Amino acid sequence: MSFGNYYQATQQVVMPAQRLAGDMNVDVAIIGGGITGVSAALHLAERGYKVAVLEAEHIGWGASGRNGGQVLPGFGAGMAKMKQLVGAAGAKNLWDMSVEAVDLLYAQIQRFGIACDPERGYLHAAIKPRQVRELHEAQAELAQLGAPVGQILQGNDLRARLASPKYLAALEDNISGHIHPLNYTLGLAKAAQNAGAMLFSQTKVTKVTPGKTISIATGQHSVSASFLLASGGAYLGDLMAPIAGYIMPVGTYIIATEQRADVQALIPRHEAVADLNFVLDYFRRSADDRMLFGGRVSYSTLPPLSLAASMLRRCQQVFPQLHNARVEYCWGGNVDITQNRAPHFGKLADNILFAHGFSGHGVALTGLAGKLVAEAIAGQAERFDVFAKIPHARFPGGRRLRVPALLLATSYFRLRDML
Repeated sequence: MSFGNYYQATQQVVMPAQRLAGDMNVDVAIIGGGITGVSAALHLAERGYKVAVLEAEHIGWGASGRNGGQVLPGFGAGMAKMKQLVGAAGAKNLWDMSVEAVDLLYAQIQRFGIACDPERGYLHAAIKPRQVRELHEAQAELAQLGAPVGQILQGNDLRARLASPKYLAALEDNISGHIHPLNYTLGLAKAAQNAGAMLFSQTKVTKVTPGKTISIATGQHSVSASFLLASGGAYLGDLMAPIAGYIMPVGTYIIATEQRADVQALIPRHEAVADLNFVLDYFRRSADDRMLFGGRVSYSTLPPLSLAASMLRRCQQVFPQLHNARVEYCWGGNVDITQNRAPHFGKLADNILFAHGFSGHGVALTGLAGKLVAEAIAGQAERFDVFAKIPHARFPGGRRLRVPALLLATSYFRLRDML
């Protein structure tokens, strides 16, 4: 993992944030300086609230600044599962809000002039005949949801859009797209700061004491707040004990090749792409013509051995044209998954809210989550409550046995990917 993070190397947005230097009283304190936290800070500050974001590392340090940059509606659970969890009407409401999340992201980029290489267009790619059938099912499901339905590309039509011999078919998705996620996160944070929110880095929260006025300890200093949002995602740890067991941190990884003239021809319309495997490959062209290729997971959160080399081999299986490619960047981080892969929102008290568990579908949805939190704190919690009603269960076995239990469950899906 010594190759470095491509997003950090191409950071364009400067967003200064200092360590908390004294005690403070605010209307709303926010734990976590990712997209959820800075989006909530922006929407709250624009409503006139005094807001402090408390980030243990740097703004955008976690999943928000390291992910694949793929902007998607929907949920990690899939819409069939969402219907099982909340019923057809509830699932349709959630779907509509997930589409709103995508539109909000692109609107914020335009509104604040965020330099984050936004693109529209996405391909869901099938490797096996079973997955081609799944694409047809997904196409029908999108029509039922009232979404714009793309074509299923095969043969020469597919090769003209995705120059890989690996795929049998791909479904066009005209809602989704991709961005430079770190620049987007920092741009949104800068907008929040300009709106009056206070953002603090290197300010780790060590203890939360509930009450009418919440006390948040950060080492030498403390923050008193009328409301608290916990949005630390995979990095929240055991700080908020009642919700810790609902989240599993899972490592995921990305490589970036050197800049190459031939990358443009591989995905000529600049779509993002992901396959339909449970342990999937996802990839896209960067704005400077590198191949950004993601995949692999680690349930121990430790990077696999020879990560860059193994990721490059996977990339070359998709694109043999890159047989002589070099890896210039290799990085990763943890995402927060739930047992059912649906987002986990709720309240630990009337004035303590949380939003996490985006399960790999957070680039767009986290921005809407921040907006919904701001609505809820302002007394309009109906939309937040739609998410809060999604049923969830703890991972079995507690922290010590959570990883082995998940590995056993995942092994079935890994085998299914091979069939």
